[in-house]
Amino acid sequence: MSKIEIYHNPRCSKSRGALEILKSKFTDNEIQEIRYLDNPPSKERLAEICSMLACRPFEIIRTGEALFKELGLTKDDNKTDQEWLQILIDNPKLIERPIIVYRNRAVIGRPPEKVNELIA
Repeated sequence: MSKIEIYHNPRCSKSRGALEILKSKFTDNEIQEIRYLDNPPSKERLAEICSMLACRPFEIIRTGEALFKELGLTKDDNKTDQEWLQILIDNPKLIERPIIVYRNRAVIGRPPEKVNELIA
């Protein structure tokens, strides 16, 4: 069985909820818990995740995060996908959470029960 990855922030209730669902269905050895604020994914991995989510990098940005505005970013910015990916890598706090990856598919666990779509 391949490992299930969860990119999350343990301080986030949605992340904790998604991890709890995973732990009810998988053993600890089957779950790769990635605290993305401490260990952000590479630009390449984040691009892969966006592909699995069938979305563009901008769509996984937490635009309501104060940092988004502090960086002078807006929803109307005309940036390329590569530029948005770099912004996410440089500022992992902007990455939407939790992201769960399993068998070359991914979901954003909001609400946490979305995890069930991936593991059903």
